[in-house]
Amino acid sequence: MLAKLSLQMSAKTSPATTDLQHNVTIRTTEMHTSGEPVRIIDSGFPQPNGSTLLEKRNYIRQHLDSYRKFIMFEPRGHYDMYGALLVKPEIAEADIGVIFMHNEGYSTMCGHAVIALGRYAVDKGLVAARTCPETKVAIQCPCGLVQVFVQFDGNKTGSVRFHSVPAFVFKTDVAVGVEGFGEVKVDISYGGAFYAFVAAEKLGLNLETACIRDVVDAADAVTAAVKSQVEISHPASSELAFLYGTIVTDGRDDFSEDATTNVCVFADRQVGAVLETIRESYIHVECKH
Repeated sequence: MLAKLSLQMSAKTSPATTDLQHNVTIRTTEMHTSGEPVRIIDSGFPQPNGSTLLEKRNYIRQHLDSYRKFIMFEPRGHYDMYGALLVKPEIAEADIGVIFMHNEGYSTMCGHAVIALGRYAVDKGLVAARTCPETKVAIQCPCGLVQVFVQFDGNKTGSVRFHSVPAFVFKTDVAVGVEGFGEVKVDISYGGAFYAFVAAEKLGLNLETACIRDVVDAADAVTAAVKSQVEISHPASSELAFLYGTIVTDGRDDFSEDATTNVCVFADRQVGAVLETIRESYIHVECKH
């Protein structure tokens, strides 16, 4: 589905965006991965300074954060909006570089955004060569180089898979005191971002029957506990050494070909869940300031 939407906002009525220049127009392409939104910024966002993606990410946080709020927050965005700003990569192998943003700030890796960006890059001709039946797209994320493989029949893109940066387990069976739940043991792992993993039953929940708000509240409490009680480190960069959220699993955590369920609560209580079928659709949006 294709559509265009123009929006206008006065800086006088929105103190959160007073750093924006007047008459700013932001053009975006709207996608989703199984319902999880991805707003890809096509034009209008100032290019950040910095020689690395992490430096550019920091520059945006310090000098251009009003643009993030303008794009992510209502009335143009919503609580669960997720954004992707394309930037020039410094890795020669990469086709594109990307800075991720959301309701709380900026992340280092996002699987659902990478899936959408893979199709976007092939559809927009941002790769050196489109090949059938699959086209490879190299995306430099703040966490490193992610290899994306997009189904392509010569005319249309399809399903997407990707190889992320090397993952590792940081700590297992970490006991933390969680407000409202007492002592809870979690595992902490990295796969482009650090997450705490905990089985729903340890929080007195069943993912098949629990209210999603109860799952979010519990995950948020776990995240707060781990952030305050566990010091996280990354072997390559201190910029990557932070907990991004908590993943609540159905307890079937050993590898299996059978489908399992988990709910990922990240940033400022944004929610993602595993789904078996991945689809994207497009909407083109133009936001004016």
